[in-house]
Amino acid sequence: MTKQISSHTRITTLLIVICIAVMLASCGTMAGLSQSKPKSLLTYDEQAKEILATMTLDEKIGQMIQSEYVGMQDKNDIQKYFLGSVLMGGGSDPAAGNSLEAWTDVYDEVQSIAMKTRLGIPVMYGVDAVHGHSNVIGATIFPHNIALGCTNNPELIEKIGKITAIEMQATGMNWTFAPCVTVVRDERWGRTYEGFSEEPEIASILGAASTRGLQGNDLSDPLAVAACAKHYIADGGTSAVTSQGRGGPAFGGFNFGGAAMTTRGGTRVTLNAGNSEFDEDTLRKIHLPPYKACVDAGVATIMPSYSSWNGTKCSASKFLLTDLLKGELGFKGFLISDYNAIDQINMRNFKEAIAISINAGMDMAMEPTRYAEFFTFLKELVEEGTVPMSRIDDAVTRILRVKIAMGLFDDSRSHLTDRKLHEIFGSKEHRKVARQAVRESLVLLKNNNEVLPVAKNTKKIFVAGINGNDIGNQCGGWTIQWQGQSGNDLTEGTTILQGIKDIVSSDTEVVYSRDGSGAAGSDVAIVFVGEERPYAEGSGDNGDLSLSAQQVEMINSIKSEGIPVVAVIISGRPMIIGDILDKADAIVAAWYPGTEGQGVADVLFGDYKPTGKLSFTWPKSMDQIPINVGDSDYDPLYEFGFGLSY
Repeated sequence: MTKQISSHTRITTLLIVICIAVMLASCGTMAGLSQSKPKSLLTYDEQAKEILATMTLDEKIGQMIQSEYVGMQDKNDIQKYFLGSVLMGGGSDPAAGNSLEAWTDVYDEVQSIAMKTRLGIPVMYGVDAVHGHSNVIGATIFPHNIALGCTNNPELIEKIGKITAIEMQATGMNWTFAPCVTVVRDERWGRTYEGFSEEPEIASILGAASTRGLQGNDLSDPLAVAACAKHYIADGGTSAVTSQGRGGPAFGGFNFGGAAMTTRGGTRVTLNAGNSEFDEDTLRKIHLPPYKACVDAGVATIMPSYSSWNGTKCSASKFLLTDLLKGELGFKGFLISDYNAIDQINMRNFKEAIAISINAGMDMAMEPTRYAEFFTFLKELVEEGTVPMSRIDDAVTRILRVKIAMGLFDDSRSHLTDRKLHEIFGSKEHRKVARQAVRESLVLLKNNNEVLPVAKNTKKIFVAGINGNDIGNQCGGWTIQWQGQSGNDLTEGTTILQGIKDIVSSDTEVVYSRDGSGAAGSDVAIVFVGEERPYAEGSGDNGDLSLSAQQVEMINSIKSEGIPVVAVIISGRPMIIGDILDKADAIVAAWYPGTEGQGVADVLFGDYKPTGKLSFTWPKSMDQIPINVGDSDYDPLYEFGFGLSY
C-alpha cells in the first residue's frame, strides 16, 4: 500500500507549505509566461458538426483509430480505414533510416494518403517527444522532467515546449504524447524520471507551462503542436508488487522486453501499470491537480493510464474519463488510449474490451497493429446497439474540434512539412536553451571544504565512471530508442567529459578512466556514478536503488589516494548513497541531463552557481521507500526542496 500524506499534525502541514514555498520561490507571479486564456475548443463545434453530418459510420470509426506506421501491413490502410491518426512509437524508425529527411518523408507520405480519402480529413501524427523530439537523431534532447522539476522555472519549461514543437514541425509531426504530469509517490517506479515532482503543485505549474509551450497561444500556429497530458490518473501512485525471479513483464499482448529490475536478493518489484489503492479524497488532492492545470491551460488531448484505481482500469472507468474529467473538469479535447491499452481491459475478449472503454469515454484508440480488427469490432458494436451512436458522434466531434483548432482544415496552408525548418533543427540556439536547463536542474547536495567549484586552472583533473563519457547514459530512456541505449554514437551532443575538457584552462590535464583506475597524482577527482544503463517503463522498475558495488569501490579507491572526490549522480531518481556519503567531499544530483553535457561542466567549474532544489525527497535507505514530504515519519537524507549553492 502506498504511503499517504498525513494531515493530522500541524507540523506536517507546515512542512509541506514551507517545502513547496521553497520550490516555487522563484516562480513569483510567473511574469512573462503566456497568461492569455486559451481559446475554447467549443469554438470549433459548428464546423466540426458540419463535417460530422457528412460522414458515414465507417468514416467516423476511422477517425477514432490510431495505427502505428511500422505496424501497418499496407500504408493504403490509412485510406481504406479512414484513419484519424498515425504514430511512430519509441524506437520506430522510418524504413529509410533515422534521419531528419526520412522522418519528414514519412509524414508527407502519410498525410498525402490521408488527403485522398473522400472527405480529405488530415491525420494527426503522434510521437513521444517527451524531452525534446527525442526519437530523431540530431534533435535537441533536454533534461528529463525529474530534472526540470528542480529548476523552479516555468518560463524555461515553456520555452523548452516551444523548441520541442518547432523541431517536431520540422519533421511534420504535429502531436506529442507529453507532458507527463504524473505525481510520483514511489521512486522504485521505472517512470519516475518522467514526473516533475512527488508533489502536485510542482507538477501542475510545470505541466501547464509545458502545455502552453507546446501548443502556443493558438493551436493553429504552424510552429505549435497538440499536447497530451498523461497518464491519467495516479499512474505514479501504484502499489508495489513483489515476486521472485526474472523476466520482462508483459501485458495486453505486449512485452516490455529485457530483464526486469530486481533487488540483489532476486526479488522483482513491479509498479508499472499497477493498481493505485487509495480513496477518492487522495486521488483528488494528490493526482488530479496537474490534469486540472493542463485542462485550464487548454491541453488538446489526454492519455489515460495503463494502471488501475482500486481495481478498475483507468481506460475502463466512466467515472474517471467522463464524469470527472470531461464533466467536472470540463475537458473538451479528446482521450487517446495508451499503446494496446484497451486490450488489457479484457485480454480474452477484445470486442468486449472495446465496448467497455469507448462507453467509458475513450475517444481514440491507439492500436498499433490491430486497427483493422478494432474497426470491425466497433462497427459491429454500434450496429448491435452496444455502443450508442451518440457516443461515436461525441468522440468524433471532439477529435474534429482539435484538428480544426490545429489549422489542419485551413485550405490556405500546405498539408506537407515546411522543410525550411530543417535549418534550425537541433540548432545552436536550441541547444543553448537545453544547456541552460541542465545548469538550472543540477542540485548540490554536499560541498565539504568548498571543493566545488573546481578551479579551471587545476593542474590535473581525474574524471572517472562510465556516465561521464556516454551520451546515451546521460540522456536516459526515451532517447532514439524506447528504452534508450548506451554509447556515444546514439545521437549528436556533448558528453560531460568533453564539456569538462572544453571549459578548463589549456594547460590543465584531464585524465579519464571508465573504471576509476589511475587516479594517483591528480588534484581532484570528478566521479560519475548512478544508474549504469538507460531504461524506460517496465524494465525500469527497481527494488534496489543502491549504487553498485563497483561504483562504491571506485570512489573508495580514488579517495584512498588522498584526492578530493566530487561525486556526480546520473540517474532518473534519487539513489541510495550512504556507502559513499563519507567518502565524497561533494555530491551533485545531475539526473539525466540530455545531450548538452556542457551544462554540467558549467556548474562544476563555477560558471553557473547551482540553483536547483529537490522536487523529490532523497531517502536514506531502501527501508524508507516510498517516502514523500508530509509522511508522519518523514526523516530523509535530503528533504524535498533542499539544494545548496556556492
